[in-house]
Formats: sequence, C-alpha cells, structure tokens
Amino acid sequence: MIDRKEFAEELMLRENVRKVIHHIKNKKETKRLNEEKKLRSVIRNLLEGQSAVASVAKHENTGINALEDLLKNSNVLSVVETGYKSLTTDKQQRDSYRNHILNAVEKSLAPEESRKEAGSDAELEPVEEDIDITVSDRPEDDPDFIDVSDKPEEPLEDPDERDTFGLDGEDKTGRNRAYDDFQNVEKNILTAYDNLDNPQDISMFEEYLLKNLALYFDKYESELQVNVEAPAAAADAPADPDLPDSACCTLRI
Repeated sequence: MIDRKEFAEELMLRENVRKVIHHIKNKKETKRLNEEKKLRSVIRNLLEGQSAVASVAKHENTGINALEDLLKNSNVLSVVETGYKSLTTDKQQRDSYRNHILNAVEKSLAPEESRKEAGSDAELEPVEEDIDITVSDRPEDDPDFIDVSDKPEEPLEDPDERDTFGLDGEDKTGRNRAYDDFQNVEKNILTAYDNLDNPQDISMFEEYLLKNLALYFDKYESELQVNVEAPAAAADAPADPDLPDSACCTLRI
C-alpha cells in the first residue's frame, strides 16, 4: 500500500516533469518560429531584390530604355491623360488635343535633332557681305539711316502663342488645353531626349515616343466609352409578367 506522502510527492514530481517538458517544447517552438521568421525575411528580401532588378528597363536599345524611364517616372502620361479625359463635350475636342500634342512633340524634337546632327563643335564660317552705300541729297532718305526722333508709336498687339501652336481646322478648346499641358511636359521630354547622342537611340526614342503617345490616346478613348450595348439575347428577352413593377426599376448607387 502506497503511503499518502509518497503519493503526493509522486504527483508533484510528475507535474514538475510535465512543466519541464512543456517548457522545453515551448523553447523549441519559439526557436523554430524565430528561424522560420528569419527565413521568411531572407526570402522576402531576395524576392524584393529580384523585383527591383526586373523593374529596371532592359531593352536592347538605350533610346527605348530612356523612353520607358520617361513614361514611368515623369508627369508626361498623367498630364496628357487628365487633359484628354477632361474634354468630354465631343470627340472633336479630344481629337484636336491628341493631334496638337503629337504635333508639338514632333516639332519640339526637330530642332534638337538638327542640332545633334550638326554637332556642337561645328565651326562658323565668316560671312562676307557687300555693303552698298548710296549718297543722296537728304541723309534721311538713305535706307540705312536710323531715325531716333520722337514719333508716336503704334501699339503692337502681342500674338497669341496658341495660334502659332495651333493646327488649321482643329477644335480650339482641345488646342488650348493641349497648349497648356505641353508646357508642363515639354521640359521632361527634352531632358530625356537631350541625354541621347547615338543617332539610332535618338531615332528610336522619337519614333516610339510618338507611337506610344498615340496608343495611350487610343487607350484613354476606350476608357471613356461607357455606353456598352446590351447583348442581343438580353435585348430580345420578353419581360416576365409575374415580376412586380418594382423589380424593373434601375438601381441608383
């Protein structure tokens, strides 16, 4: 027969053993979780590193890399998207906006391309000019005479730069918005373009900038087309007479 004291001591011993085992298990579980957490962190860092590398443009042409960087990291697309989508009265306004932006980009890059082709170290040749001096009885009649006498000056009207910017026959609302928006993006475009020196890079940058802008305008136009026709099967389906009138009401959100 087991003594009560021995039985109590046995129970206490078992309880202590159970606590030690539980403590050891907890330590092992905590260690495992910590190791798993560290492993997850390492994997996450590796994946983020790969993602960062993958996000860098890796095209075969430097001009295309420069263009991708321009479109990703500048305000060009956000400005033209906002401007294009703001012209909702009719499509003529948007077509005008599109045509003016594309024309402005092409015209803006043209002098830069000519300058690059000419080269910055081109020597200027002296220009010889024959000066014809005609003597008359009245010096004032000589075409080279500069008259500094006080005369009433006729006020000159400053030309509207938007008229110079504009294309004949295009909607002026679209033209005016395109003019304002192009002032906001022209510097970024020219900065990216001016960094290029290789003729092939320059050509690819200009060609694909115009192509991509045209494609983005097509994308913006498709996003504005909200009037989607109902499927033919739905249009031809007869109304169910058993449905209450309230079921035909349009939901307003």
